[in-house]
Amino acid sequence: MNTITIIPARGGSKGIPDKNIINFCGKPLLEWSILQAQKAQKTKDIFVSSDSKQILNIAEKCGAIPILRPDNLSTDTATSEFALLHTLNTVEKKRMYEVDLIVFLQATSPLREPEDIDQAIEKLLDIKADSLFSASLVEDLCLWEKKDNILKALTFDPDNRGRRQDRQPLYIENGSIYLFRPDILRKFNNRLGEKTDIFLMPYWKSFEIDNFMDLELCEYYFKKKLFDKWKHKF
Repeated sequence: MNTITIIPARGGSKGIPDKNIINFCGKPLLEWSILQAQKAQKTKDIFVSSDSKQILNIAEKCGAIPILRPDNLSTDTATSEFALLHTLNTVEKKRMYEVDLIVFLQATSPLREPEDIDQAIEKLLDIKADSLFSASLVEDLCLWEKKDNILKALTFDPDNRGRRQDRQPLYIENGSIYLFRPDILRKFNNRLGEKTDIFLMPYWKSFEIDNFMDLELCEYYFKKKLFDKWKHKF
């Protein structure tokens, strides 16, 4: 079974300059996702899609296969799906093998382990899903929407709050791991298909880096939870 990993990593960032390759616990941020995919047991090649030659050079030095992304797929409005599809088509054209399953990792979600990737793949195959995404359980989340100056409760009944323990569990898509079959991406231009499920991860693994506060928070958890545990492997 040919399972590949794709890590889109566009150059530039409005929140943090060169976010995808900023120093994170002693390595470029992107390198951690590459290393995690390399240490997973159920993946084949790792591809990094980027419009930045600097990012692609770093990816290649780390053992990933660089895919130069066209300018029209690197704009602020271009979706990850366009980059994923371009990479998939390039892989199958140049590498001369059919892809059975795609692992999509975001470089800005470094709080994952190789075992998370392997266990997510195992679950997708066991339940015969066409797609799967990592998620975290969120308890007691009271969300409101304000539209036309009118407030509306989204996740609970404010007139009948009840006990926290009695509320339905909610899951937040944490952006760390996405799995999907190639035909899903081609048919729906989407990472999620008609039979999708979740791979549950601890809440502390749900943080991703969009700004400097996120960076500080992720570095704290990485050093506290992962660095000592995995430094001998990395």
